[in-house]
Parts: sequence; structure tokens; C-alpha cells
Amino acid sequence: MKVKFWETKPTTKEPKKKKSAAREWGDAILFAVVAASLIRWATFEAYTIPTPSMEKSLLVGDFLFVSKLHYGPRTPKTPLQVPLTHQTIWGTNIPSYSDLIQLKSYRLPGFSEVKRNDVVVFNYPPEEEHPADLRTNYIKRCIAVAGDSIEVRNLQVYVNGQAVENPAQMQYKYLILAKNHLSQKFFQDRNINLSDVYTTNGGYMVDATPELAKQIKELDFINDVKLMNNEPGNADSQIFPHVPSKYEWNFDNFGPVYVPKEGATVAITPESLPFYEKVILNYDGNENAEIRDGKLFIAGQEQTSYTFKQDYYFMMGDNRHNSMDSRAWGYVPADHIVGKAVLIWMSTNVEGSFLSKIRWNRLFNTIE
Repeated sequence: MKVKFWETKPTTKEPKKKKSAAREWGDAILFAVVAASLIRWATFEAYTIPTPSMEKSLLVGDFLFVSKLHYGPRTPKTPLQVPLTHQTIWGTNIPSYSDLIQLKSYRLPGFSEVKRNDVVVFNYPPEEEHPADLRTNYIKRCIAVAGDSIEVRNLQVYVNGQAVENPAQMQYKYLILAKNHLSQKFFQDRNINLSDVYTTNGGYMVDATPELAKQIKELDFINDVKLMNNEPGNADSQIFPHVPSKYEWNFDNFGPVYVPKEGATVAITPESLPFYEKVILNYDGNENAEIRDGKLFIAGQEQTSYTFKQDYYFMMGDNRHNSMDSRAWGYVPADHIVGKAVLIWMSTNVEGSFLSKIRWNRLFNTIE
């Protein structure tokens, strides 16, 4: 028996249309933006030091890598945002986001929890004009964690009743009284920022470490160097919880205060309410909470106690007299934590000459 095979005509495929150069560039740019956005969100983000609140541990002009991996990245609360922006579109005042959609934020698992002495980047809590995840980034040192008691006595910080180890490069304000005029070179030779030097009371007010202040005091042409500390009982209205009539605190003598911990319950009294008012009204997600006549109401019912819904932290700058921190505005909520500062990858000195702008000795230094 013969087998007959059907003949088939060869088929020809249409040649794949080559992408235009514009299309290829567009795809490449889109891929780069998506990849950069994912890396920035989930792993590391670049950050620069704009103010001297952490000097001399971190300097104005330091460029840092901030790790999102340590504490875990947060899922976006404000999803309608131009990629790789923060609050505004680059070089403009045009908002880079829309707050029409606000989602509940979750934190993915990280390598560690926020610990005492960590240098932490976080969203500035009092900045209520922006969503929580788009508030201005601040960087400070975590002094106390959730559940701790924090106090400052005559400049020294105490946590749970124990004096803490001070940062190696911690600074205070000093008044230098000199026998004659001090030149700019005098301050620059000692790494004192000229922008933070001003004349007052017949002398020069500067930020300096205690060691540097001692060295300056020993110079022949210096009459005296005075530490500008504030005495106990000298109430400062800038100080949290902003009730100077009850709490006569200042930046050098503060507390003690309890740092809220998730699941912990506190009694609500006229004395305690000022410490937790912002936590309850602004940070813990209570949509139906209000304060009336010095009393707390939730869903119309007066509350004599309150249970915290998340952890909080107490942050301070290493430049203790030139830092607006938790002593001024209170606790940092856990959902405002951005990441841990881990590495200085570049550092430039705005006051240096063209050839000396880069601080070579700070490049690729780890942050402690």
C-alpha cells in the first residue's frame, strides 16, 4: 500500500518590526526609572546633611546612604506620586503627589529593630501639611526606644535612670571671650562652621565639643570660654509638652517622660494628657478622637485610659544646643521611620576653597 503525503506550502513569518530609536530609548528610561524606584524604596536611598544638628558626628555637606533593609521598607501610603521625587517636582514648587488616595502603610520585615544610639532618618512628625510618608526627612540619634523613660539633667541624658554614653563628637554652645579680634581663619583652623559663629555679649558664640572648648580656653589670647547651659527650673515654652506653667523644663533639663510602646496602657489625667495628646489625635489613626475641656473623648465617650497602637521613639541631635528634636516636638511614631544611616559616601565643605571642598578623610566612613 502506498502512502501519500500531503504537500504543504512553506509558510513565511512576517519579519519582526524593529523598534524605533525613540521607542528603545523610552523603554530603557522606563526600565531605569522602575528599577531605581524599587531600589530606592526597598534597599538604599541617598541623603544629604543640610543642617548642623548632628555635628560633629555628621557634617553639613555629608552625603549618606540610608538603609531601608535594617528596619524594613514601608509600603507607600501615598501611591499617586511622580517617581523618584519627594514633595515637589525637581527644581519647582509644583507638588509631586496627590493625596486623593491614602492607603494604610505596612512595614516589611527588616534586619533589626530601631535601637538606642542608632542614627535614624525619619519623616518630621509635626509637618501636617504633607502625608506622613512625604514629610520632610530629618536625621537624629535615637536616644530612647518604646517603653523607655528619658530624662536630661544638667546636659546629661538618662534612660531608665542610667546615664547614657555621650556621642564622641557631641557639641554644645560656648561663648569665647578673647583679648582681641578673632579672624575667620581662627575658626576655620578648628573646623568651626563660620555660618554658626556670631558675636554677642562681647564675645563669639560657637558650637564646639567639650574637648575643643578646653583647648581654646588654654590659648594665651583667650580670656574665658563659657558653656551656655540652662539652669534647672528655667522654663522654656519651646519645650515639649509646651506647658511651662506645669513643667519648668528646658533643653538642658528635661523630663522624665515615658516613651509610648505599642500595647501599653496609660491613665489619662490633666497631667498626663499633654504628653500623649498628639499621639492620640495625630499619629495613632484615631479618626474620632478629640480633646474637650482638658478631657479625652473617643467616639463621644470620655476616656480615663488609653492603649497605644504603635511604638514611638525619642530622637536628639548630637549638636545638643543647635538641634530642634524630640525635646521640642515630642515622639517619633514607628510609621514615620525611614531607615538607618549607615555610610558616608561623599562629603563636601561649602566653606572650603575649590581644591579643598572634598573632605577626603570622610569618604566611605561608616556611621556610628
